[in-house]
Amino acid sequence: MIARLFAIALIVIPFTSTHAQDAGKPPRIVGHRGLLRHAPENTLTAFSACMNLRLGFELDIRRTKDGVLVVLHDDDVKRTTNGKGSVGDFTLAELQKLDAGRWFSADFAGERVPTLDAVFALMKKMAIDVLVCLDIKVDDATMEGDIVALAKKHGVLHQVLCIGRAIDDPKVRAKLKAADAKTPVAVLAQKSENLAKALEEKNADWIYVRFVPTADEVKSIHAQGKRVFLSGPLSIGNEPGNWSRAREAGVDALLTDFPLECQRLWRVGAEK
Repeated sequence: MIARLFAIALIVIPFTSTHAQDAGKPPRIVGHRGLLRHAPENTLTAFSACMNLRLGFELDIRRTKDGVLVVLHDDDVKRTTNGKGSVGDFTLAELQKLDAGRWFSADFAGERVPTLDAVFALMKKMAIDVLVCLDIKVDDATMEGDIVALAKKHGVLHQVLCIGRAIDDPKVRAKLKAADAKTPVAVLAQKSENLAKALEEKNADWIYVRFVPTADEVKSIHAQGKRVFLSGPLSIGNEPGNWSRAREAGVDALLTDFPLECQRLWRVGAEK
C-alpha cells in the first residue's frame, strides 16, 4: 500500500504558483481529507502525498483537552483510530498514543493524529504551493485566532482557505478577519439565487458553491475580486461531467474524494 502511494506521488503535473486562476488553467483540485481512498484520512502521509502530486487537500480542525489544535474529522476518535471517546476528552499526549493508520490498512500502522501545527510545518518544509482548506469544526473563544496565528507562524496563511463553520457563521468570518485581514475566508452560496447575498459579505474572499455555476456567474464573482470554490454532492464523488462543466465555467477550485481521477481527466484532456 505504501509503495503504491509513493508510486502515485511520482506522477506530477505542472501547476500554477498563484491561487488566482490563469487563463486556460484548470481549477485547483482539493482532496477531501487528503487522499482518503488511498491513505488514512487526515494524516501527514496523505497530506504529503497530495503535495507531491500538486494536489490541494482539506482537513478538519478540533481541539484537545489541553487546548492543542489537532486534525481529525469526527468528534469521536473511534472510526479512525484504535481508541474511543471525544477528542476533547484527550490530552495531546493521550491522543497521539492512538494508532490513526491501522484501521485503513496494516501498511499504515503507526500513523498518528497530527497537530495543525505539524501540518503547517510540513507545508512550509515542502514549499509546494497548493490550496489547503481548513474545515473548522469547533466553536470556542480563541479557535479563529489560534488558527491564524499558527498559519502565520509558518508563513502559510496565503495558502489556506477557511471553510467549515466559517461558511455559515458571520461571527466566525469576522473573527478570522480580525485575527488578520489577509486570512482567506469563504461564505456559502447554497444555490444560484443565493449568490447576490454571498457577494455582499465583506469578510469573505471566496464564494463556496454547492452548485455548478455558469460562466457568467463565475465572471460576476471574479469581477468583485472574489474566487469560486465548488464543493458538495456535485463534485465530491466521481463526477467527470460536473468537473468538466466547472472547469469550463472557470471556477477556481473544487473539492472531491477522487482528486487523482479529476487530475487524470484534465491531464489527458490537455494532451489531446
